[in-house]
Formats: sequence, C-alpha cells, structure tokens
Amino acid sequence: MSDNEQKAANDARTAPVAVWQILEKLKGQDLVDWRVAEVTNRTSIKERNLDIGYPFGWYAVEPDDFIEAGQVKPARYFGKDLAVWRGEDGKVRIIDAYCKHLGAHMGYGGKVHGNLLECPFHAWRYDGEEGNVKEIPYARVIPPQVKRRCTSTYPTTEANGWIWMWYHPEGIDPLWEVAVHEEVGNPEWTDYEMHEWMVYGSIQNMAENGVDVAHFKYIHGTADVPAAELRWGEWGRGADVRAKMGTPSGVVDGLISYDTMGPGQSWVKFHGISETLLVASIVPVEEDVLRVRYGFTQPRAEVEGAGAGLAKALIRDICKQLDQDKVVWDRQKYEPNPIICDGDGPIPQFRKFYSRYYVGEGGTPGSARLEAAE
Repeated sequence: MSDNEQKAANDARTAPVAVWQILEKLKGQDLVDWRVAEVTNRTSIKERNLDIGYPFGWYAVEPDDFIEAGQVKPARYFGKDLAVWRGEDGKVRIIDAYCKHLGAHMGYGGKVHGNLLECPFHAWRYDGEEGNVKEIPYARVIPPQVKRRCTSTYPTTEANGWIWMWYHPEGIDPLWEVAVHEEVGNPEWTDYEMHEWMVYGSIQNMAENGVDVAHFKYIHGTADVPAAELRWGEWGRGADVRAKMGTPSGVVDGLISYDTMGPGQSWVKFHGISETLLVASIVPVEEDVLRVRYGFTQPRAEVEGAGAGLAKALIRDICKQLDQDKVVWDRQKYEPNPIICDGDGPIPQFRKFYSRYYVGEGGTPGSARLEAAE
C-alpha cells in the first residue's frame, strides 16, 4: 500500500471499510430516511439469539412535550402496547393498553378523567399507579377482579427533557434514580438537536460496542485503537477517553466522558473541540428492534460564535459513527460464547456487569447465559 493509500485508509473522512460502501451515497433526506427504514430481510430473533428478554431500568421513552395535560396517546415498547396520558395534576402515567373489560386499546380514543384513564369503549376508568378500575359510570358494583390490581402500570418521572419509564419484568419498584444533567434547560445551552434511528438488534449488543475498542479502527476509520479509563459502579459504568484532536487552530487535548445509569440511560460529554452533551434515548420496541434518539445540547456562545462550524461538525461526525455501527447492528447475532483475543477490550467483564440488569431464576438479577466465556 502506498503512503497516500495508507493515509486515506486512516482518514475518517474516507471509506476504508466495507460498511461505509452502504453509506457513501446516502445524503440529506435519503440518509434520514435510511436511518428509520425497516430492515425487512433480517434473520429471526431466535436465530440471532436475541430472545433473552429486556434488561430492567429507566428508559427515556418520549420527549417531555410528547403529551399535554388531558391527552392520551398510544406507545409500544418492550413488546407491549401501552397507553400514555398526562393527568390534570400534570403527572404522566403509563399502563398496559388493553382494557380488561372487552379488550379495547385505550391509547386510541381514551380520555383523561381527572387523573384516571377512561376506556373509549365503555368508560371504565383506570388508576395509573394502582393498576385497578376506580369507576364504571353505568355499573352499581365494580367487579372484584378489577377492583384490585388487574393490569400493569409503570413508574414514570421527567428529567433532562424526557419522560422516563421504569421497566422491570417482575414489576419491582425502581432500584435507582435517573441522573439529572444541569446543562439541559439551562438558558446558556441550546435546546436539543434531535436525530433518530431504528436499530434492528438488541440493546445489549449496542451497549457492548462501547468496550469493543478494536472496532473503532475498522468501522470508524480511526488511525489507532483508543485507550480508555473505565469506571464500574453498582448500577452504572463509564469511561474517559483522552486524545489529541486536530482543529483549524491546532491540536487540542480532547476528553470524551461516557456514562450510563442502568441499560436505558446513557450520556456523553465532549470536551476540547466543542463542549457538547449528548443525551441518548435507546428503548427496545421488540426483542430485535430499538428506537434510538440522540439529543445534543451545546453552549449557545459556541454555537452562535466563531466555533459554530466545529460545533455542527462534531454532531455530524457522532451521527455518522452511529450510522456506521447500525449497518452491523441491524444483522448482528448475539454470540453467547465469543472467542475473545487480546486487544478486543474488556468484553467478558462488560458481560458479567451487564448481566445484573436481567432477571434470572426466582426473580433475582443476572443471567449466566449473558456472560461471556472467560
């Protein structure tokens, strides 16, 4: 390989690897459409070993302006049809969508009655916390089967510009709180710039990508494999990546800090080229479908000042990297016993850590199937 060819292969602006051939002609609206288009020729969930359930935790399911007081809307996450409403008290509530009476989907045509959800079929009224029927306007007596808890409800909170839903397959109450970012909503920082993808794979494969350091060279075209200082907590983990970054003003010391709290909350802070906070919404829709939304916020002084071009370029580059990964994730199989070599990164350690987010036998966290072979 000549010097020029080697330079091109290490330049992140060129296409040195196969997956980029899919992306090189996608521009503008064609790229936006590709990001959310269904991948129809993927292999089955079972064949890809994706039938491992959903990890429990807080998930940013919708932006906080998704629903207004008095509104009801349908949603689908974790393989479930859901009804979402905001009561007169301003609180968002989420419940399984189907009425226990005759099966109407309450997300379509349901009404908010005070803080209760009223079914559009016969006006049975559900409590969003207790999961029972509080009122049946035309009946003298509420049947005992629905007077007590009869359907699933999901704890909610609002933070960082998102509506958060707690998912646990056994209905256990939240085990940690959502981390709050002071930059979001700060008038000196921009509103979110939002980008969206549908990824046809598992949330665990997507998360594992962060510790798979070797792929950065072959998928993203970095000249070297980045070194990271890893952090492992009780429910969260993170990493600091320090690197020299080239800018029109010369080389600067860059820092990328990545953190998670549970499987459903992740954020990245970029320092050096342009101060940027990325807040990610990554939510399973089905076992092989993820809805991924990235919200970027930056200091207004940088976005509106001399560094505006760098600020926009950083966001474009981050989105480009997710595009590149998506090509692989859309058809990736979960390999429960991978053959690991030196230089792969701490994949076995990651899997052992991540297993705490699954419910094993007896409702206890963890699943041996999800841990890599040592």
